[in-house]
Amino acid sequence: MATAKKKETKKKVTVKKSAAKAVKPAAKKVGAKKVVKAAKPAAKKNVKATTAKVKKSTIKKVAVAKTTTEVVTTVKTRKPRAIQIATNKAIESLKQMAVMVPPSLNKEIVVKSEPAKAIIPAQAQPKTSMAVKEKVEEKMEERPQAKDKSYNPQAIEKKWQDKWEADKLYRAVIDTSKPKHYALTMLPYPSGDLHIGHWYAITPSDARARYMRMKGYNVLFPMGFDAFGLPAENAAIKEGIHPMKRTFENIERMRKQMRTMGAMFDWEREAVSASPEYYKWTEWFFIQLFKQGLAYRKMSAVDWCPNCNTTLAREQVWGDDRHCERCGTPVIKKNLDQWFFKATKYADELLNFDDMDWTQTVKTLQTNWIDRSEGAEVKFRIASNQSSVNSNQSELNTDDWSLITVFTTRPDTLWGATFMVFSPEHPLVDKITTEENKSAVNEYKAQAARQTEIQRGAVDKEKTGVFTGAYAINPVNQKHIQIWIADYVMMSYGTGAIMAVPAHDERDFAFAKKYDLPIIEVIRPDVETLHATSLQAAYIGAGEMVNSDQFNGTKVSTEKGRKNPGIVTVLDWIAAQGIGKESINYRYRDWLISRQRYWGAPIPMIHCETHGWNPVPEDQLPVTLPEDVEWRPTGESPLKLHPTWKNTICPICGGPATRETDTMDTFMCSSWYHLRYLSPKYDQGPFDQAEYDYWMPVDTYTGGIEHATMHLLYTRFFHKAMRDAGVTKGKEPMIQLRNQGMVLGEDNDKMSKSKGNVVAPDLLVNKYGADSVRAYIMFFARWEMGAPWDSQGIEGTVRWIRRVWTLFTDSVSNGLETDERMNASDEVRKNLRRKVHQTLRKVTRNFENFDFNTVVSSLMELMNEMYKAREAGAAGTDAWKEAQEIYLKMMAPVAPHISEELWTNHLGKPYSIHTQLWPAVDEEATREDSIEIPVQVNGKLRDKVIVPAEASEDEIRAAALASEAVQKYLEGKEPRKVIVAKGRLVSIVV
Repeated sequence: MATAKKKETKKKVTVKKSAAKAVKPAAKKVGAKKVVKAAKPAAKKNVKATTAKVKKSTIKKVAVAKTTTEVVTTVKTRKPRAIQIATNKAIESLKQMAVMVPPSLNKEIVVKSEPAKAIIPAQAQPKTSMAVKEKVEEKMEERPQAKDKSYNPQAIEKKWQDKWEADKLYRAVIDTSKPKHYALTMLPYPSGDLHIGHWYAITPSDARARYMRMKGYNVLFPMGFDAFGLPAENAAIKEGIHPMKRTFENIERMRKQMRTMGAMFDWEREAVSASPEYYKWTEWFFIQLFKQGLAYRKMSAVDWCPNCNTTLAREQVWGDDRHCERCGTPVIKKNLDQWFFKATKYADELLNFDDMDWTQTVKTLQTNWIDRSEGAEVKFRIASNQSSVNSNQSELNTDDWSLITVFTTRPDTLWGATFMVFSPEHPLVDKITTEENKSAVNEYKAQAARQTEIQRGAVDKEKTGVFTGAYAINPVNQKHIQIWIADYVMMSYGTGAIMAVPAHDERDFAFAKKYDLPIIEVIRPDVETLHATSLQAAYIGAGEMVNSDQFNGTKVSTEKGRKNPGIVTVLDWIAAQGIGKESINYRYRDWLISRQRYWGAPIPMIHCETHGWNPVPEDQLPVTLPEDVEWRPTGESPLKLHPTWKNTICPICGGPATRETDTMDTFMCSSWYHLRYLSPKYDQGPFDQAEYDYWMPVDTYTGGIEHATMHLLYTRFFHKAMRDAGVTKGKEPMIQLRNQGMVLGEDNDKMSKSKGNVVAPDLLVNKYGADSVRAYIMFFARWEMGAPWDSQGIEGTVRWIRRVWTLFTDSVSNGLETDERMNASDEVRKNLRRKVHQTLRKVTRNFENFDFNTVVSSLMELMNEMYKAREAGAAGTDAWKEAQEIYLKMMAPVAPHISEELWTNHLGKPYSIHTQLWPAVDEEATREDSIEIPVQVNGKLRDKVIVPAEASEDEIRAAALASEAVQKYLEGKEPRKVIVAKGRLVSIVV
C-alpha cells in the first residue's frame, strides 16, 4: 500500500466493446480486491523507464456495460510526470484486454497492476503474454456467471408470490407419510382495509407455521373472512352501500392485500361466512342443536337503542354511560322473544382444561366468567298474592309466579334473611310493585339500565335501591320481609333475586344500614359475642349458628359447599322440608344468538299457529337472504319488513306459516369455520369426513385474548355439543392456543381512524417491502404483549435486511474468490460454527415458544459475526457455506421472499427453501472452549475469571482465589466461605 504522502491520480477510460475472446487476468490477493497481472504499454522503448519509476499502479475498477467498458486507474508514485507517460501507455494495453470481457459478466472487476515487469508490450514477449492470456481464459471459463446484486424488494416479492401460487407451493393435501400440523389464526372481518393489527396477528403466526413445515410437518394454514355481523353492517350503513355489495368488495380488496404478506395461506381452502355455500351449514348446525334440545326460544331483556329502534349487541354499547355506538343515545333494556343455545349444560366440562396447552390467562378468564358456585335453591312466597300461591310448597318446579326462586351459597344463614332484593330487570318486578311505588320503581329501572354490569357490581359503589311495596315470606321462620330492587343484583347471576343477610354479607350490610333495615346475627365467632346493634361491618368468618332455631350451636367453617358442616346440615334439612334443594349455579349464561339485523345467517325455523316452531327441512337449505331488502335499522328486523320473504308453509301440515326473521349472532359462524376450511367446496355435509379425520383437531390456534370469554368459549361449547350429536370427535377443537397483544398508536393509544394514528401496512410494503415489514412486526415487541408503534424503528430492520442481501451477494461471500480467501484459521472456522449452531439452537427454541422478537434479534447478531468471520478469511470454507445455508433457513420463516431469492438464485440451491428441512443443531459445535465467571467478595463483583468450559468446581474456586483483584480485597485473610454457584458464579465471604 502507498503511504499517506503518496499522491493518487484517477483516470477513467471508456473502451468500445469488441468481439475478442474473454480474458480474465491472473489474480493475486491484495486485501479484499481482485488482482490482475498484465498491464502492457504500447512501446517497448519506455519499458525500462517505466519499470524504474513505477512502484505501484492500482486499477480500481473495470465495469462492463452493454457497449462500453470503463477502466479506472489509480497510480501512486513519488514522481507524477515520469509515471504519467507509463500510465497512459499501460491504459492503451488495458483497453485491449478490457474488450475481451464478455457482456454476460455484468460485474465489477477490480484490477491491480504489478511492478513494471508486467507492463510489457505483447509483441515484445509473445510467449509470456500468450501464457498469461490462456491462464486467464481458463479461469474465466470456470468462473460462475455473476448475478444481479441490486436489491429490489417489490420486484423480488411479486416474482416469488406469483411463482409460489402458480406452483401451489402451499397447497395442503392429505399425506399420511408425514405428521400433520393444523395451524389456524383468527379470521378477520371485512369491514375495511387491512391495518397493522392484522399483520401483527397473522405474520408471526405464518412464520410459526412455516417453521413447523420445515420441521417436517404437513402443514395446513388457511384463511377466510368472518363476513357477517356488526362491523360489516356498520361500515355499509355509514357509506350507504348494501352490506352484501360492500362486504364482497372489501373481501376482494383484503384478499389482494393479504397476498402481499407472502403468507403460506392455502387459498384453495378459503371460506367466507357470508356466502350461501357456507351459511347453509351454519343453518344446518342450528337445526342439529335444536334437535338435541339445545336451542330454545324465550323472552329476554336486550340492550335497546330508543333512537335507532334496534337491538344492540354487547359490542355495540360503548362508554360508562352505555351509549349506542351508532348514534350516541343511552341504551335501555327491552324484553324480546329470543333464541338461545343451552351452553350452561356444558359449564362443568368447560371448566376442565386437562390436556389443553392454552395460556393460563385464558383459562383463568374462562373460569372466572363461568364462575361455578355450590349452594341451594330456596323458594320464597310473595305475601301480597297469597290467594294464588300453590299450597304444595314442596313442589319446587311449580310455574306459579308468586313462588320466587332464590339461589344462595349460604343456606346456613337463611334465618338471617331480613329482606329480599330483585334485579331491576326481573320479570316479576312490574307484577309485584304496588301502585304507590310504581313511579319510583320505573325511574330507578331506567337509571339502572344505563349502567354496565361492571359498574353495578363494583364493591366500592354506593348501594341504592327502591322498595316495591311487596313482601315475601321467609320459608324457614315464616317472617314477612320486604322486597326491594337494587342495581347491585343482576339477572346474569342466579335467578335475579337474592335473600339479603346483612349481618354476614358486605353489600347487604351497607344496603341495610342506608335504608334502616333489620340486621340479625346468625353466625357468631367462637371467641366473642356480637350484637346486631353494635355491628360495624358484616362478619363472614367461621363460628357457630345462633338465632337459627334447632340449629343453634352448629359449627360453621369457611369452606364452600358440603365441606362446610353448617351448610351440609341445612342443605339436608331444607330438602327434607320441601322448601329447597341442593344446586350449582353459574355466572355463565346460555348463549343468546338472536339478532334483529339483516346481515347475518338466517335462523332456519318456521312458526305455525297449529304446530308451533319447527326447523326448515334440511333439503330446503340454505334459507338465503333476499337482496331487495331495506337493510338500514328501522326498529324491527329488516327481514320482517320484507313483503314476501317471511311467508312460507309449515313443514308439518303444509299450511301457511312464518319464517323466523331474526338472524344469528356472528359468533355462530366463527364457532365452526375451522371445520369448513377442511373442505370449503364440499356439498354433502359441512366437511369431508376424510379431511376431518386427518387434520383435526387444530394443533395451534392464534388470535386476540379479547375473545377469551366469547368466541373461544362458544367454539368449545359448539364442539362438545356437536360431539354429542356424533358430528365432531374428541374433547376439544384446539390443542394449543397462543394470544398476541395489541399494536397501539405512536401516541400510546388504541389505533383508530378518528384519532389519526392508524398505520397503513400497504404504504410500508410499497416503501420497504413485505419482508422488512414482517421482520419489524416480529422484532419490535414481545408478541404476546404488544407495544406502541414506532415509525422510526423499522429503519433498523430495513438496514438488517439490506445488509443480509449484501453479505450474500458480493463476490467474496459468493465464493468467487475462494481460492484466495480460504485462509481462515482453524479457530476462526470453529468460532463461526459455534456461533451458527448456538444461534440455531436459540432460534429453534424461540420458534417453539412463540418468542418472535428474539428470533430476529438472534439473526441480527449472527449476521454481524458472519461479517467478522468473512473479514478473517472464512468465505468459501466449509464452515462458511454451512453458515450461509443455515442462516437462510432460519431466516426463511421471517422473511420468505429474500430468503428464497438468495437461496435459489445466489447460492444456487434447489427450489424452494420453504420445502427444505429445518437444520439440526450440532451440540458438539455449540460447546464453548472457555467461560467467563464473575467473582464476588462479600456480595460485590470484584473480578471475572476465564476458565475452561469443562472446569470442575475446584478448578473454578482455585482460579477465583488466584485472581489479583480478589487477593487485594481478601487483604491476606483466609476466606470464611467460597461458594461456586452452579459453575457460573463464585461468591467469597471474608
